Amino acid sequence: MKELIANNLTVAVTRFLAEQQIHLDAVPTVVIDHVKDNRHGDLASNIAMILAKPVSMPPRKVAEGVLALLPPMPAVEKTEIAGPGFINFFLAKTAHLQVIPDILAEAGLYGKSTAGKGHKILLEFVSSNPTGPIHIGHGRGAAYGSVLARLLTEAGYAVTTEYYVNDAGRQMDILASSVWLRLLQIRHRLQFSFPANAYQGKYIEDIASGYIRSNQSVAVPDTTALRNLLDEQIDDDTKIDLVIAFAKTALGLQVYGSLFDYTLDEILGEIREDLAEFGVNFDNWFSERSLIKSGAVNNCIARLQTAGDIYEQDGAMWFRSTKYGDEKDRVVIRENGQATYFA
Repeated sequence: MKELIANNLTVAVTRFLAEQQIHLDAVPTVVIDHVKDNRHGDLASNIAMILAKPVSMPPRKVAEGVLALLPPMPAVEKTEIAGPGFINFFLAKTAHLQVIPDILAEAGLYGKSTAGKGHKILLEFVSSNPTGPIHIGHGRGAAYGSVLARLLTEAGYAVTTEYYVNDAGRQMDILASSVWLRLLQIRHRLQFSFPANAYQGKYIEDIASGYIRSNQSVAVPDTTALRNLLDEQIDDDTKIDLVIAFAKTALGLQVYGSLFDYTLDEILGEIREDLAEFGVNFDNWFSERSLIKSGAVNNCIARLQTAGDIYEQDGAMWFRSTKYGDEKDRVVIRENGQATYFA
């Protein structure tokens, strides 16, 4: 529709210039834009204001002259001149229906093209941290990403959709430790203050109960030491880090790892089901932990060190990213030895 109106407006401009006996080296390109406020129509052009100076006439006068010479367009219900000289076009309701015969005639081929042939696209979307169920905001991103993937595929691109699973780092340890604490409350009837910044949704209880039903036993820790830790008057971040360390020591790394993996699998399974229920599926679920286990992160940091782009400060290792135009340098290894998400 924009192309149709632009072509007809170009014809009208050419006629107007001829009628006024004005010769220009080149007829200005007619641009048609969507109107932000539909009270002013559907499409608009500023061609009258562009012509005003070359033809030495007020823009609104130019607009009147151009519109008088505009070829008939059944798809346009009316036109009007607005503001300093905008030409606004109001489309007829039937104009929006004209594409339907083309859609029906082309059937499954409608909208397809080869514009992206030979190009690969890795499209990552949603990538919600697997620390809980997805919410409506994630659902919006999921629908948007899925539609974009389908459009790009129809345009000929080789599209791979990916969900980047943030299954490493502190938040995942907080998650596993939260399940462990709930498990102790449910199975061993232990009473204690739950950490303020642990995960506390009902889904944590459900995962703990499921772990118990799977007949996987968890030894009871030194309950006095645990209660003392949970009751200690220290800041929340320090406390949850101490709880994580306590859980790993009390359970042993093998059992802790088993609980960690069970929790991750349960949440990822629910996320997969929720997404699949409204038609969003991924070609690849990429694990962040795989980057760490493969040594890719350490290898990357080692290369940056060799290049002189890593320095130590306040017990942490920093990437000299300002050297490459960043607003500030970035931490890659925290004081506790853990790699950051940035790394």
